[in-house]
Amino acid sequence: MDIQQHRIVITGVGLAAPNADNLIDFRKKLLAGSSGITEVDLRYFGKAPAGICNFPETKYRKKKENKRGTRAGCFGVYCANEALVDGNLSIEHYSPSRIGVYIGLTEHGTVETENEVYNISQYGYNVDYWTHHHNPRTVLNNPAGEITMNLGITGPHYAIGAACAAGNASLIQGVQMMRLGEVDMALAGGISESTGSFGIFASFQAQGALGSAPDPKQACRPFDMSRNGIVVSEGACIYVLERLDNALARGAKIYAEIVGYAMNSDARDFVLPYDVRQAECMELALKRAGLQPEDIDIINTHATGTRQGDIEECKAIRKVFANAPATYINNTKSIIGHAMGAAGVLELAGNLPAFEDNLVHPTINVTDLDPECRLHNMVIDQPVQLDSVQTILNNSFGMVGINSVVIAKKYN
Repeated sequence: MDIQQHRIVITGVGLAAPNADNLIDFRKKLLAGSSGITEVDLRYFGKAPAGICNFPETKYRKKKENKRGTRAGCFGVYCANEALVDGNLSIEHYSPSRIGVYIGLTEHGTVETENEVYNISQYGYNVDYWTHHHNPRTVLNNPAGEITMNLGITGPHYAIGAACAAGNASLIQGVQMMRLGEVDMALAGGISESTGSFGIFASFQAQGALGSAPDPKQACRPFDMSRNGIVVSEGACIYVLERLDNALARGAKIYAEIVGYAMNSDARDFVLPYDVRQAECMELALKRAGLQPEDIDIINTHATGTRQGDIEECKAIRKVFANAPATYINNTKSIIGHAMGAAGVLELAGNLPAFEDNLVHPTINVTDLDPECRLHNMVIDQPVQLDSVQTILNNSFGMVGINSVVIAKKYN
């Protein structure tokens, strides 16, 4: 396999975010700082700020099929098909057995289980009323499997469980499998159906980590002194990944080349992040990309709006990028909330158009910047126009100490 075949590029993007169902509209909303956060009313829990998606759920699958499947699978089928359409790529272009589907998930099955427990509670907890669809709906590979059934893909499919680093992890997995020659094309991304689970909201609240504000659109406030926690969002983003030589041969539009990535573990705490390991993860991704910190134009931060989480990431960035005065920093969660397993890939997608328009989208809801989060070139409230954007570094970290970093480069 020659060097061109080792180079992996993104040639299609399909997404559903709380404020858009395609990349063009998503980018417009991010540049405008237009929040997608509304309010959800959950049984047992009540109301809370949340990012809810509105997308055409029956565009690629009938209502009956969606009902038999899952909300996560519905996201997956929509985004995978949209990615192929965006990439001007027919599924028949590659052998179905040589296409891999890799989907990152923070959790899966919680929503279905809560729903079934509630259902049997209406019948005196008689388990005879428990659906026979429960097992195939709750296995971890379900969303990826629903994509393969919809598209007729017979290559490998599986889920990547890496907490809130899972989106990036799935993208890394897709790149690695293609470099190994296991598949010729990959559909890689992340999915979150977390807003359907009252347990997720209740757990964050019990931790003192659930974001709130009188206006839901202002509830997600990374880096701000008044931040009080995470805003839970649903969403999904799936990429078409191809080898550079194949993409060039068919005249594909190339969004970016994946030039660096890294994953590591804090090995320290269930929920508290650790700046030392986050810095090491960024440094390893840079090393693999053959880049220096000053080569990075945009850092899209993971920051979720928890006090210590934001501070630890800023400490890590300050360490690695101390001598990178032309590197700009933004945050996407302030606009769409935390899409858990889809966070990394959705946030990278929202920044990819910067390779064309040279704009850094803003972080919103920062009215009183925490001094411990103060970094050079933080983009707040308004987008910043650069002369050129060649590289984007995307941070994505998760519970139980999992860290991931992906570096995308403009293909010239």
